[in-house]
Amino acid sequence: MNDKKITKRKEDFSQWYLDVVSKAELSDYGAVKGTMVIRPYGYAIWEIEQQILDKKFKETGVVNAYFPLFIPERLINKEKNHVEGFSPEVAVVTHAGGKKLDEKIVVRPTSETIIYESFSKWVHSYRDLPLLINQWANVVRWELKTKPFIRTTEFLWQEGHTVHETIEGAEERTLQMLNVYKDFSENYMAIPTIIGKKTEAEKFAGALNTYSVEAMMQDGKALQYATSHNLGQNFSKPFDVKYLDKENKEQYGWQTSWGISTRSIGALIMVHSDDKGLVLPPKMAPTQITITTISVKENKKEIFDTTDLIYKKLIEENIRVQTDKRDLTPGEKFFEWERKGIPIRIDIGAEEIKNKEVVFVNRIDGSKTKVSFDQIPTKAKEMLDQIQNNLYQNALKNQEGKIKEVKNWNELVDEVSKGNFVLEYFCCKKDIEKQINEDTGITVRCIKQTDGKTKGICIKTGKETTNEVYFAKSY
Repeated sequence: MNDKKITKRKEDFSQWYLDVVSKAELSDYGAVKGTMVIRPYGYAIWEIEQQILDKKFKETGVVNAYFPLFIPERLINKEKNHVEGFSPEVAVVTHAGGKKLDEKIVVRPTSETIIYESFSKWVHSYRDLPLLINQWANVVRWELKTKPFIRTTEFLWQEGHTVHETIEGAEERTLQMLNVYKDFSENYMAIPTIIGKKTEAEKFAGALNTYSVEAMMQDGKALQYATSHNLGQNFSKPFDVKYLDKENKEQYGWQTSWGISTRSIGALIMVHSDDKGLVLPPKMAPTQITITTISVKENKKEIFDTTDLIYKKLIEENIRVQTDKRDLTPGEKFFEWERKGIPIRIDIGAEEIKNKEVVFVNRIDGSKTKVSFDQIPTKAKEMLDQIQNNLYQNALKNQEGKIKEVKNWNELVDEVSKGNFVLEYFCCKKDIEKQINEDTGITVRCIKQTDGKTKGICIKTGKETTNEVYFAKSY
């Protein structure tokens, strides 16, 4: 592993992030500009995310399918707002098989159009509803500015698509999936979230309503990494997704789509990691514990045999564990596992064999705890739970300390420029929001979830509104 030092967060947060990704061996750059090779360790994190979320989706009745990567241009053009929203990022195939194609083919930027072509064939009666489909796939969006995991030309995600009899059913599903993402973020990724409705200017192209999961990074910028959309009938009408109701009358379905991507790994990195390297919450760590052998010149066989025995005991407790018996200095081993964010390192050598105890090293604070052989499984589970909770509380403290209230617009701009969120009332008019972003780089992340009855004064126009929003700069 390259021994180049990791840039300090306070010196250059962006370079620090790139250093952590590289030194932890999470990804590499692809041959085409803007693409990313996800290395085995990075992909293992994505596999854990897939396993957790796939189970949660299926518990709500969702089943998996797969749809083509290539979409005929005629399908993309069926929904006007949708095609306009994605047109700058679309990659188009014009030649294949050694000749020019009669119809251009779009490389999947998102799958509403190709999936709803199938839905129009599958949905006939109210008895077919709700239709609850998800796919795990890759998508391509031709980004000009890229950053590993955060924004790449090709990335991995899941996208759920559902059809319902009523708008109420669609809205219920939209919010249900939003809360699945919130639960996953907070209870597995240890990332406190802000969820809410996107403004008209920021909602998904073609959606009736869009809701997002927003998280605050350590530098005070926002990262949106999961969204849930109530599409209304904006796609069912152009794609003829319709059914016969109980009165034998033809109706258009009410639809939703929702997704989370490998961008969530970027959030995981930026929320928890430190100047030493990657920090992973135990529930998301491919390896939760590394058992590292030290000082093995004497009693080598006994040290290795004991290491294997400890390994077996931890595996029996469903802990993800690996051993490090390599012929390297302890410092070299410690350095690698620290950079890779392994939550707990267990050190064992001749002295530990003699005293029948090992040393537990906590990745977050570097604290060392001596643990007797018979207490290793119990202490391991206890410490992993403690680390998971501490990471969430640390992130929550950072978030709460950086959400400000202000008295006027100039104060708002000043606070956001310092790396804070601001929670204030705003009229949410598209033209005003657009001008704010062009002038200051500040974005409206989402509208706070409230009863919609409480009124306040718009921080920008001075007019009365019920919209209380989060302002921030974002990735």
